[in-house]
Amino acid sequence: MSLAPDRRVSHSVERPRDLSRPLPAALSWTVLFVFAAAFAIAFAVLDLPWWMPALYVAMSLITFAAYALDKAAARRSAQRISEQTLLSLGILCGWPGALVAQHVLRHKTRKRTFRRAFWRTVVLNVLLLAALLTLATLRGWDLTPGWLPDLGSVLAS
Repeated sequence: MSLAPDRRVSHSVERPRDLSRPLPAALSWTVLFVFAAAFAIAFAVLDLPWWMPALYVAMSLITFAAYALDKAAARRSAQRISEQTLLSLGILCGWPGALVAQHVLRHKTRKRTFRRAFWRTVVLNVLLLAALLTLATLRGWDLTPGWLPDLGSVLAS
């Protein structure tokens, strides 16, 4: 046994894994249900344009697919989708799909830093939506772009 210092250089730094227990699934499902119910009520009461819920549905499907691709890549040790991309998809109205993917696929539920960032994007998205709807209601804005047809007239023809 030598008392000389170990001169080998380690090129890989072992970082502690940032894992914790997942949040209770009931909490996530409750948040999703409350959002969907509130959005449905706002859609009916405020007469929101059809593109708003359609945007959330489309972005949620895209985000769910991104999580599924990332989960598959993780299993194969292949090129992953960056966390920044997953978070960006979530903040761009895809967080409901991300929430479903996290629980259905059991993906991205244990990494504490990701979960915190994810929930910040959820809160930010909901606050931005609430601010938009509040301003639109108070100022009488028409949220339907002129180039986008009214769904009622499209379905009637």
